[in-house]
Amino acid sequence: MNILIAIDSFKGSLSTTQLADTIEMGIKDVSSDYFIKKIPIADGGEGTYETLVQGLGGTKVRVQVKDPLFNNIYAEYGILNDQTAIIEMAKSSGLTLVPANLRNPLNTSTFGVGQMIKDAIYKGSRNFIIGIGGSATNDAGIGMLSALGYVFKDESGNELIPKGSSLSKIKSIDSTFALKELSECEFLVACDVDNPLYGELGAAYVYGAQKGASIEDIKELDYGLQNFSSVIKETTGKNIAFISGSGAAGGLGGGFLSLLNSKLAPGIDIIFDKFKIIEDIKWADMIITGEGRLDFQTIMGKAPIGVAKIAKQYDIPVIALAGSITEDAKKGHKHGITSMFSIMDSPMSLEEAMDEENAKRLIYNKTNELFRLIKAIKK
Repeated sequence: MNILIAIDSFKGSLSTTQLADTIEMGIKDVSSDYFIKKIPIADGGEGTYETLVQGLGGTKVRVQVKDPLFNNIYAEYGILNDQTAIIEMAKSSGLTLVPANLRNPLNTSTFGVGQMIKDAIYKGSRNFIIGIGGSATNDAGIGMLSALGYVFKDESGNELIPKGSSLSKIKSIDSTFALKELSECEFLVACDVDNPLYGELGAAYVYGAQKGASIEDIKELDYGLQNFSSVIKETTGKNIAFISGSGAAGGLGGGFLSLLNSKLAPGIDIIFDKFKIIEDIKWADMIITGEGRLDFQTIMGKAPIGVAKIAKQYDIPVIALAGSITEDAKKGHKHGITSMFSIMDSPMSLEEAMDEENAKRLIYNKTNELFRLIKAIKK
């Protein structure tokens, strides 16, 4: 039997590689007759750059950048062997980098994202994959663009600080000092939401509150996004306002589309294309996938459902493993997940469950027991 292990990381607990290795051990301790292939997967969110670097070969880069509040921090990104740079915006501009009492997207910036891009350009990268989940920002990417040399000015010609509260004040954009290399660069942006830039379904109204914005803040931010869109249209002729995904990550999706050679695409599609995963799935007789928590978000484009949908086309059974499984997750059966199992074997705290050694024990035990059953049935 050919078994493909294509499982996403259990965030904060085990990496995709650790999980795959442990699952392989659990299977082989039942029988050495199984042919096992392991491929790391991700969906464009947290851990994507590590997964791609490990799976495709490359290096991790550490660089000093500004966090969402313009404090100096160090952030990591990856450069693959083909010089493609893999950047997660959350590493420099993520919500977890801002203390709860200081969260307000009027004050936060994506400047650090631009610094990471700039560093990769100087290291020779011209192709980029950018994951834009988990943002603390609502600046439409003017922070990122400022770090790349664009200058946003008010009606008096003064340079604006590139943060959310400045969006409503933008009257012109000066590209004099924009990096010349940007004309050679292509950005593939992993975007798993379809929100427009502004309006009731836009960046501010849908995501502003979870980033610390009050009702009044949200109104100001939404007006600012409208203003930014108008200035971009006047400057470039592009109407980015209602492009699907332009409101992602506080309008960062729109920021990429506005002044850079960019394309938005579902993260899972980008990653699966990089790994050429369809051929691996067609090879398999059974697939093991999963993530830390299977819930309603899983069927909205997460890695396990991406694997399952392809497997369904070829009638290949899929087992999904997770730390916890909600009732909503069962909708995944319609999309190709044959069965799903929690690895938990007794009551324990979340902290205990996420402990690395505990998690390895749990995933090993569950896999081992499942394949004992599979082996017995196959006799």
